[in-house]
Amino acid sequence: MNEDLIFEQMKEKAMNAEPLGGTLKFKIDDKTVYIDGSGDTNIISTDDKEADCTISASLDVLMKLKNGEINPMMAVMGGQVKIGGDMGLATKIQSLLS
Repeated sequence: MNEDLIFEQMKEKAMNAEPLGGTLKFKIDDKTVYIDGSGDTNIISTDDKEADCTISASLDVLMKLKNGEINPMMAVMGGQVKIGGDMGLATKIQSLLS
């Protein structure tokens, strides 16, 4: 699975989810997925803007998280996933990955 397909899946799920209540940026290898959930709906783009929370991981790790092959907390504690900013927003992303 490539980054474009992941972007499309995240976009579809985010558009149908409740607004996140802030801005969230995924850095997946050299790609960016930006979700602005500060309004009435989640708006998804590939813009590399400042966000309330930034999550960085490789595509391989993201796929393992998506498939339930690794535990999200263990991935963060093991340095496979890096989170900066609002940790409350980070907890809301599970619904975008499943």
